[in-house]
Amino acid sequence: MTTPSQAQVRSSVAQAKTIVVKVGSSSLTSSTGHLDVARLSGLVAALAEVRRMDASVVLVSSGAIAAGFGPLGFDSRPTDVTTQQATASVGQGLLMAHYEAAFGRYGIRVGQILITAEDTIRSVQYRNAQRTLKRLLQLGVVPIVNENDALASNEIRFGDNDRLSALVANLVRADALVLLTDVDGLYTAPPSEAGARRLGYVPNVAQILDTVKVSGSDSEVGTGGMITKLEAVHVAAASGIPSVLTRAENAGPALLGDPVGTAFAPIRQRGSSRRLWIGYAAAPRGELIVDEGAAKAIRGGRASLLAAGVVAVDREFSAGDPVWICDEEGNHLAKGLSSFDSEEVAQMLGKNTSELRREFGVEYAHPLVHRDNLVLV
Repeated sequence: MTTPSQAQVRSSVAQAKTIVVKVGSSSLTSSTGHLDVARLSGLVAALAEVRRMDASVVLVSSGAIAAGFGPLGFDSRPTDVTTQQATASVGQGLLMAHYEAAFGRYGIRVGQILITAEDTIRSVQYRNAQRTLKRLLQLGVVPIVNENDALASNEIRFGDNDRLSALVANLVRADALVLLTDVDGLYTAPPSEAGARRLGYVPNVAQILDTVKVSGSDSEVGTGGMITKLEAVHVAAASGIPSVLTRAENAGPALLGDPVGTAFAPIRQRGSSRRLWIGYAAAPRGELIVDEGAAKAIRGGRASLLAAGVVAVDREFSAGDPVWICDEEGNHLAKGLSSFDSEEVAQMLGKNTSELRREFGVEYAHPLVHRDNLVLV
């Protein structure tokens, strides 16, 4: 695809009919780390203006823990996981109450959706979330999505909702993603360093991920750093969705297409949400190790994986589970959905289609992973 100009990217954001906006904890809190209702109300005003122009909005909002630790008598954000989860269970209701009141002043209804990362790696929950989000938008509701901090584990989290926002953008077939944080864009180095400069436009985020020096964490309030934001932008860009990263105070200008923050161009045409789930959300349950010929075919793209090219299977999995496809050196080539379980695959290794049909029946004369269920990594 032809890379759009910065002006085209920003124009596409301004003209978006469905837009996902993500705001982090640090953009909703005061200097003491407590929820700042004035900052929340300012964000809602900007989103209400977008709604006034007949665009649909999904808000991915952190802030449950920040909203809860003050009312529970804590001076600062708790550090142990159990207390954080308890604080989130109190704070999420308070956060939604503030959003409901703020949006209500503009006659806009809101709906709450809480998701854990584990929900997105299971295809049934993934599709359920997609259907619910789409129906809320059809009803004119602003869905407010948050990671379910009361249940999420430290081992599997989204990272201050950054990756979640990119997955949500694909779920609702969004036209744009806007990430609001406490810095005014992507810099060539941490903004505090001498000589650091803001990048107004990034045509290919995949090429810049390894070349721009970024800090690991934005603040003491949030949990996501610039790395997680760039990863979210990469997911969106690979899904054909343009993004803008900017300070929360610039939400209004960013949504109008003004040259604030950093704009990121899409790097691929829009694909299916199923392929995005396979590529970015699904957790592989096993591995299929392939020979050199199969590896070459997989790398070439649009090739199904046949049993004849598979030399080994690792770990147990069921038919329909996501699996890694690896070469014999252990390099990950692709992710895909296996058409057979691990026991069946073990019996099919190295056999061509004719042999499979003769030995096991016609139902086994199919690819182990069909190309429509395979995503290169």
